[in-house]
Amino acid sequence: MFRYSYTILLLLFTLCINAQKTITITGQILDQETKETLPFVTISVNDETTNKIITGAISDDAGRFEIKNLAIGKYTVNISCIGFQTVKRTITSGGLNPIFDLGKIELIASAESLDEITIETKRATVNAALDKKSFSLTDNIAQSGGSVLDAMKTMPGVAFDQDGKVVLRGSDKVVVLIDGKQSSLTGFGNQKGLSNIPASNIERIEIINNPSAKYDANGFAGIVNIIYKKEKQTGLNGDVGFSFGLGALSKRKEDTPTDLGSYSVNPKLIPSLNLNYRTKNLNYFLQSEFIIQEALPNNEFTTRNYDDGRNIISQVPENRRQFRSIITGGVDWEINKNDAITIAAMFDREKHIDTSQVAFINLNNRIRNRLYTWKEEEVTSYINASINYKHNFEQAGHSISANAQYTKGLEDESYFLNDSSAIRIGRDMTNIRAIEHTTSISTDYTRALSNGRLELGVKARFRNLPVDYSINRGNKSIIYPDLGDFSTWKESLYAFYGNYLLEKEKFDVEAGLRAEQTDVSYELDPINIYYASNDAYNYFELFPSLRFTYKINDKNKISLFYNRRIDRPGEPELRVFPKYDDPELLKVGNPYLRPQFTNSIEAAHRYNWETGSLFSAVYHRQITGAYQRIFSIDNSNPEYDIVNRIYQNTGESTNTGIELLFSQDLAENWKLIASTNVYQNNINAFQGTLLFPFKRTFSIDKTSNTAGDFKLTNSFTLPLHIEAQITGLYYSKRNIPQGEELARSSVDLGLKKSLWNKKGEITLAVSDLFNNFGLRQRIKDKGFSALYENYYETQIVRLGMKYKF
Repeated sequence: MFRYSYTILLLLFTLCINAQKTITITGQILDQETKETLPFVTISVNDETTNKIITGAISDDAGRFEIKNLAIGKYTVNISCIGFQTVKRTITSGGLNPIFDLGKIELIASAESLDEITIETKRATVNAALDKKSFSLTDNIAQSGGSVLDAMKTMPGVAFDQDGKVVLRGSDKVVVLIDGKQSSLTGFGNQKGLSNIPASNIERIEIINNPSAKYDANGFAGIVNIIYKKEKQTGLNGDVGFSFGLGALSKRKEDTPTDLGSYSVNPKLIPSLNLNYRTKNLNYFLQSEFIIQEALPNNEFTTRNYDDGRNIISQVPENRRQFRSIITGGVDWEINKNDAITIAAMFDREKHIDTSQVAFINLNNRIRNRLYTWKEEEVTSYINASINYKHNFEQAGHSISANAQYTKGLEDESYFLNDSSAIRIGRDMTNIRAIEHTTSISTDYTRALSNGRLELGVKARFRNLPVDYSINRGNKSIIYPDLGDFSTWKESLYAFYGNYLLEKEKFDVEAGLRAEQTDVSYELDPINIYYASNDAYNYFELFPSLRFTYKINDKNKISLFYNRRIDRPGEPELRVFPKYDDPELLKVGNPYLRPQFTNSIEAAHRYNWETGSLFSAVYHRQITGAYQRIFSIDNSNPEYDIVNRIYQNTGESTNTGIELLFSQDLAENWKLIASTNVYQNNINAFQGTLLFPFKRTFSIDKTSNTAGDFKLTNSFTLPLHIEAQITGLYYSKRNIPQGEELARSSVDLGLKKSLWNKKGEITLAVSDLFNNFGLRQRIKDKGFSALYENYYETQIVRLGMKYKF
């Protein structure tokens, strides 16, 4: 703990995005006696300190007024009408609620002159929402030309686990949204697709650690919201870009002896074209990127040490040739000043061919026991279509919206397996074709109040994922018999939420409740012998959320949070058909998995000053029914060593930590951004039963470990208007079920130069300069221990150019 505390004190860091907040004040003026509306009433806003007039408005024929784009601060508001007395209102905004509806203001007839009405608000220099951090990708130079996953690598508070999933505060249970909505591209019950979303098309990424009740209840670690760029200028605008890269420039570990080995110095070509055409009422947008590359998405070394003295190492390099196209387009139509429709669609198609030769080496005598060669041909595609309608009532901040969305995800995967050993020479072939259909319909209602906001909403979502599985079995096939050739997974979700925000001069309160009814079924082919019955269950759950913020002064705020959330296993975690890229380390799902539930509490503090900010948080999370992959020996085939990696619910665990985010302008041309997340991960002892491919027990020992993630980013403005950035990150060792994940680190560099009066730019980015970001785990279970090392492609150099028109 001293080591981590010293590191925290040494670095003291954070990232906060300074964003100028504005508010809108609205209301309606009435004659108290006649109840008739009063037009032409004068409303003026004065600076409270200097008493100078800032802005003003006049009520319309319906007695309504609206003052927009008013910066957060202290004001005096004068409502003047000859023959009427003054009505006073006091409103305080801390930047949390952007719209204040004073409602119906009744004026009393009087011949006296009017007094002043005062509205007081504190001027804010940063975003006051302590539960949300927003990161602009424009400033992410070290990862320019890469994917959203690459860009998130250097964001404070964000880490990645052994499968490349986003980890927030030690957990991978993260929901990924695109423009506030889930889609098949990023997944519903799990993360996927982040490595294929081009960062160049993204305006910003929001990290929400404590979501309110208006968000779906899944994702206990938080929400990642990816916001696409949209051009606001009228006429035709856009940009064209091209990026060239080389990946895996060096090898962290020498390949095992095969003819193919692992790909290195992998070329990458990424052209892009984005167009936007805006008129008075219409905005057409099109964003596209194409990826042509060789890659090494996995390069798994596994050293297995059996209790009987055998020691075996294998390497599974996933050598990939890939072509991918991602096209997003749509239209925003402002029908009138109160009604708007957005129609959008996304098409993403990828085809890749993976090849690998897997050698199994006996380390005791250096003899190759087996040479396993496989080829995978896979086509994946995602189609997402949505329509969103929004109606704004006459009062500002009073609106209702409706959204309908359909997504279709296709996975068509064929494996061609060639096995050569003393036991057999044989060939097998498998094909999985999975189509995910998801339809969701939702309605949201928002009403601004004089001191807050009311939000209500309903949602229905229906998911259907049929899987067809075909097998051509070869001589002494390694493929498990009697799996069946189909499965169908279905989920129906019905939700209702209410959320209320109250904002006062010294405090804010936000309270919400979300109710969700979920029906789940999983139908297996009756031929399947491993699971006795189909699975079907339903449950109704309430998910409360609460936030209390106390405003100490202009520069200090402290918040307390409570949240209850759920994480539901997705189809990949449930799939009963194993993946055969390593026949002696088989990955397989579990159709009997159940959701996990989490209760979270947090205290957070934000301190801002003119040239920087400090964010700090202390949090505690209790997880029930956590699910993850378990390693277990499978001796169903006496001729081969087999270890299953199978998903399983594993009881209770807790996660308690401290997060610090620090930002400081050290000089006019030098900015320091740094962060740390130090947490204690407690995993309770648990004993359970595995059913595949035969019934057997497994156990997890109770472990407790203090771990930390540390990041430091320096951004510079150099001569000749060159921007430079260097980022260093370090993930310490941490405990996982059945073992530990070892420490890793990375150094990333970036340069950007503007050209042609800032219409063009050229970038050079180097990620993982020293090739130290590979994943390593130590695992121990009954009868064996293992060292798992995945030295996938993390070291990449990219040179890119973009021109705006």
